[in-house]
Amino acid sequence: MKTKLTQAFRNHKALISFVVAGDPDFKQTVDHVVALAEAGCDIVELGIPFSDPVADGPEIQAADLRAFDSKTTPERVFEMVAAIREQTDIPLVFLTYANLVYQYGYVAFAKRCAALRVSGLIIPDLPLEEQGELRPALVAQNVALIPLIAPTTTPDRIAAIAKAATGFIYVVSSMGVTGMRQSLTTDLTPLITAIRAETDTPIAIGFGIHTPEQAQKMAEQADGVIVGSAMVHEIASQQDVVAKLTTYTHELRQAVDSVAN
Repeated sequence: MKTKLTQAFRNHKALISFVVAGDPDFKQTVDHVVALAEAGCDIVELGIPFSDPVADGPEIQAADLRAFDSKTTPERVFEMVAAIREQTDIPLVFLTYANLVYQYGYVAFAKRCAALRVSGLIIPDLPLEEQGELRPALVAQNVALIPLIAPTTTPDRIAAIAKAATGFIYVVSSMGVTGMRQSLTTDLTPLITAIRAETDTPIAIGFGIHTPEQAQKMAEQADGVIVGSAMVHEIASQQDVVAKLTTYTHELRQAVDSVAN
């Protein structure tokens, strides 16, 4: 299934950023996403606040709490996307959790995503074996279900996940939860080679990337890089956030673009 997500990887390495919807409030979330789009991000992931975000480290958990303080609900997040769509058509992806989508209703959620041009979902707590009810609803609306693959994933499971992947594949750079890491030491070459043997779906590496040097190194191995907690960290500062996100994105963009596609 070809989507706007796969198109974002054409001709250059993709730069993907992440913000928590509603952190610190509705208007600033819209402003931040628009700034990231204008500064050169190819895709923005919007995290829907959740009470038990099992894949997220302290930075994003704190952002979830700030978003809850601003009365952010899944419905409010859709309203944010509508406001974002008044200013930019950048591909958007939701990072969410299975219970939120289930409670909203799979078909209703998929249709709302399609109507607002949300191109995909990342659901860390929804394993391949439990996607049977949700996947048809997403396929019907051309919304990608983006899987995560970790360095500890077995070869058989890599093959199964890769063959079912749409949009792009999120490769986890290191084990644990999200968060900035001083160094990324895991050799991802065998994992990426195994994925490429099964699919031509683009591969993006995330978890821990926060310096331009790290972004460049990961772009040499994959089709794109994902920077999440570092973006959330800038937002938490609450000082000149749009300017900081813009400058930071320019630095990451330059680093990623230094790698030939």
